[in-house]
Amino acid sequence: AMLNLENWAMPTDVNTCQLIDCLGGGTWGGYLSDSNSGFNGKNFSTFCTDEGWNSSLFKDIIPQMFVYTGKVAEATNDPVPNAVAKIIKVFGLQRVTDAFGPIPYTHVGKEGKLNAPYDDQKTVYYAMFDELNAAIKTLTERQTANFNGKADHIFGGNVVKWVRFANSLKLRMALRIVNVDPDKAKQEGESAVTGLGVMKGNDDTAQMTPAGKNPFYVVMHEYNGGDSRVNANITTFMNGYDDPRRSAMFTKTTFADKDNAYNGLRSGIIIPGADIAHAYSNYNVTMTTPLLWMNAAEVAFLKAEAVLRGWNMGGDAQALYEKAIALSFEERGGATGADQYVKDATKKPIDYVNPMDGADIKYSHPAVSTITIAWEPGAEYFERNLERIITQKWIAIFPLGLEAWAEHRRTGYPKLLPA
Repeated sequence: AMLNLENWAMPTDVNTCQLIDCLGGGTWGGYLSDSNSGFNGKNFSTFCTDEGWNSSLFKDIIPQMFVYTGKVAEATNDPVPNAVAKIIKVFGLQRVTDAFGPIPYTHVGKEGKLNAPYDDQKTVYYAMFDELNAAIKTLTERQTANFNGKADHIFGGNVVKWVRFANSLKLRMALRIVNVDPDKAKQEGESAVTGLGVMKGNDDTAQMTPAGKNPFYVVMHEYNGGDSRVNANITTFMNGYDDPRRSAMFTKTTFADKDNAYNGLRSGIIIPGADIAHAYSNYNVTMTTPLLWMNAAEVAFLKAEAVLRGWNMGGDAQALYEKAIALSFEERGGATGADQYVKDATKKPIDYVNPMDGADIKYSHPAVSTITIAWEPGAEYFERNLERIITQKWIAIFPLGLEAWAEHRRTGYPKLLPA
C-alpha cells in the first residue's frame, strides 16, 4: 500500500508522468519542449491541449492519494507508517491544488460517498498544514521507530528523514502563500525549522529509484526516439552563466556542421520533424536515475527567500543562497567551481539563437533576463535577489516542472521566453 502511494505521488507510470511532468509541467516550467511533430496543433506549449491530457494530474492523482492512504490505514494501526502516508498524500496533492486551485479534499470519503464537494484552496492548504503538523508531531515523538525499508523506496523507513521532508514541504507551501496569507505563511514557515528541522544536506534529498525504468528516460529517449527535448529557456540561462552543471544535466546537440553545444528546443513553435527535433539537447537521464521529489538545494533556497522576507531561519540570506548553489553543484555529479560561480557578477542569460534557423522560420529571441549570479547586499536589491534565488532554484530543481511553473506564477521568475 505504501509503495503504491509513493508510485503515484510522483507518478512512475510512464504515460502519467509524460502527461503531468513532461508535456505539462515540463513545458510550462521552462524545462522541456515537445519534440514529436505529431503533437502539432495539440500541446501544452500552445495552450491547446487534449482534455484527456490536461485532466491527468487531477483525475489520476487525487483518487490514488486517498485510496492508498486508506489502504495503509487498513494494513496497520501503527502510527508511524500512517503518519508517513499522510505526508506523502499532502506531497502528491499539493502539486494538484497548485495547478487547479480548488479540489475535493476535506470531504473525500465522508459517509462513504463516492463524490465530494470542492474546497477552496485556502481550506485545502490549511488542512494540509494541519496534517503535516500532526504527522511531524507523531514522528518526532517516535523518531527512533524506523519501519520496514521494503515499504519505503524514498527513505528506507528512516523516520527522522521523513520529519525533515515534511518540514521542508511545509516551508515550500508557506512561501507559496506568502503573497496572499503572509501571517499564516510566516507562522508555518518559521515552525518548519524548529525541532528536527528541514533537509540539511544531499543525503536528506527525497528521491526514488523506480522498480522499472525512470519514466523521464522512457519519454525522452525511447518513445518515438524521444517525445520531449530540453527547453530553450533553461539552456539560455545556463549557457549565459557558463554553468558547469550542464554536462550532468543535458546532452549536447547533434546538428551536422554545427559545434556541439547545449541548445534547447523552443516551446510554442511548429514542432519540426524528428531528424531536426531530436538533434537538440536532451535530458541526461538513465534508466536507473532516481526520480526526484525534493532536494536539499531547494530547501536552502527556500530558507534564503524566507530570510530575505524577514523570517527567522537561523541564518543569513546570502550565505543560504550560496550554500544552496553549493549543494546543487555537489548533487549534480560533483560539479566543481561553485565558489567562483557564486561570486560572478557579470555573466547573464544570453540570447536564444536557434541552431536550425532558416530564411523562412525564425525562432531565435533576445535574452529575457539580465540577472547575474552574485548576491547584491542591501535592502534596495530585494527584487533582484528574489529573482536570483528563484532563477537559481529553478536550475537546481530540474526537472520538477510543476514546481517551477508554480513559482513562475507566484513570483514572475524565472523570466521565460514567450511561446
